[in-house]
Amino acid sequence: MSIVKSFSVGEGDMFYIRHDTDNFTIIDCCMSEEDREKLINELKSESKSKNIIRFISTHPDDDHILGLAYLNKKMEILNFYCVKNETTKDDATDDFNEYCKLRDDSKKAFYIYQDCSRKWMNKSSEERKSSGIDILWPDTSNETYKEELGNAKEGGSPNNISPIVRYALENGAKVLWMGDLKTEFMEKIKDAIQIENIDVLFAPHHGRDSGKVPEDWLSEMNPKIIIIGEAPSEDLNYYAEYDTITQNSAGDIILECLSGKIHIYVSNEDYSVDFLKDEDMPNTYGKYIGTLLV
Repeated sequence: MSIVKSFSVGEGDMFYIRHDTDNFTIIDCCMSEEDREKLINELKSESKSKNIIRFISTHPDDDHILGLAYLNKKMEILNFYCVKNETTKDDATDDFNEYCKLRDDSKKAFYIYQDCSRKWMNKSSEERKSSGIDILWPDTSNETYKEELGNAKEGGSPNNISPIVRYALENGAKVLWMGDLKTEFMEKIKDAIQIENIDVLFAPHHGRDSGKVPEDWLSEMNPKIIIIGEAPSEDLNYYAEYDTITQNSAGDIILECLSGKIHIYVSNEDYSVDFLKDEDMPNTYGKYIGTLLV
């Protein structure tokens, strides 16, 4: 059994995976001063039994790295995963500077790219099993991607340097993250990558219409649920043809992943959906809203 949690942190992204192996993964962070102690305490508690803890940074915009310096102070980041980049910002914050320090640290940084392998991200050993994480993008030889790296180096938006990250539980859930990829960029690279069936998709760019996943990719992925992040409602694309959970309304979202199923919980006690199977689970991680068979 593993746990995937999406924190409700306002207009930003922050996730963790408590793997069924000796791994714990944090994906992005967005911690205000008001919330950071509570969030850090939960991360410490949930990861205390794990010996491999990694942080995956999709890209260095403030809504994905807010509180990174504080996180590194309270939980030293020894395994920092990001795409290889030279992003610059005219208005660099302490957290962006912390990102750059970790990104450029030869002992702590691991640069992710399409089909890369690493103990114990996706390679098992006699010592421990892998986390089940694979990197589906970027193809670092792709010219369109190289243009985005150059744009970020010159101080432009780093949204389109975001990797595509998949977590798969053996005989269970397949979950996909796409950072803040924009629709226009995805349309340009859609023929350069194939994405097989996915159970849960965290919609890119927080579910904004500007990050709408191309129909070709959606057909390939065939996601059973699309989770729409937190952004102003007028900016969101609600993926009308798919079953969705909207974090603006649901609050924290917790996926309890087991063989063949995912029990889903939210922090908003008034939130519900009508497309999940009711297995009458206790409210262990929040309000139980139903089970997805995978």
